[in-house]
Amino acid sequence: MTDFDTAWAQVPGGASRGDVPGVEVDAEDRVYAFTRGEASLVMFDRDGTVLRSWDRGPFVDPHGIRVGPDGSLWLTDDGDHTIRRCTLDGEVLQTIGTPGEPAPFMSGRPFNKPTNLAFGPAGDLYVSDGYGNAHVHRLSPDGELIQTWGGSGSDPGQFYIPHDIRCDDEGFVYVADRENHRVQVFDGDGGVQAVWGRLHRPCGLAIAGEGERRLLYVAELGPLFRNRVPFAPNLGARVTVLGAGGDVLARHGARDRGTDPDQFIAPHGIAVDSHGDVYVGEVANGQWPAYSSSPAPVGLTTLRKLSRLPDVLAARA
Repeated sequence: MTDFDTAWAQVPGGASRGDVPGVEVDAEDRVYAFTRGEASLVMFDRDGTVLRSWDRGPFVDPHGIRVGPDGSLWLTDDGDHTIRRCTLDGEVLQTIGTPGEPAPFMSGRPFNKPTNLAFGPAGDLYVSDGYGNAHVHRLSPDGELIQTWGGSGSDPGQFYIPHDIRCDDEGFVYVADRENHRVQVFDGDGGVQAVWGRLHRPCGLAIAGEGERRLLYVAELGPLFRNRVPFAPNLGARVTVLGAGGDVLARHGARDRGTDPDQFIAPHGIAVDSHGDVYVGEVANGQWPAYSSSPAPVGLTTLRKLSRLPDVLAARA
């Protein structure tokens, strides 16, 4: 039985804007929430105790977060068209991209509303770019462009909002191709290796395990709405777990959106710690007007912990 721990942690600072588009864990199982509230970043321990937080800083529209090999934080700002590498205290060490200056729309040049980045095992950076582009960029560790692939479309290797990106220990690159409702798997040079469907608007990706025991956790945003009626009803907003070959091992979350303990509004970011516990960041406040005509509840849950996934763990034992 999955434990939806909705009371695990409260994101401080501006409940009405406290969405958590990005969440990540480090090697010590500390949890980082990149938020759109008054605090741009909040760090928790596994029990949900706040260890530190930042003010808004230079961030325009927080989106993606990764912990680098050296423990620094890499923060993708789709509103500012940049990726910043920061210390745990919020000092900016490196900025990739020009703040406030996007590349031309759908030009394939970095960046136009990038969404996140991933680290290849050899040190290269892979950036999903993004809302205003339809490409993946491969960069050197110092941010120099090596390679770009993709393009707008639905054929293998093309994207309709590349929304998140991860690399595994073998160097394969996983891209959440959100509006094509799929995850695409590439080798490190951009060659298509697999296309996995049976997903609905995949937003966030997390990887746990290695080889045949590798698991891919997918945060699915759920259906679009028109006049608060879903285009595709009963698909829900959920977390899906895929095996190493793309097979669906488990789905977590009720069929319909809502505020009950087992329901999501808008899963967006996802991370997994060394214990197999899953952390889901939601953009629930931002999505609420499409979901309901009533005012959003005060303190709407935007960060939660899912504990004990025995069905998933048993499948890979």
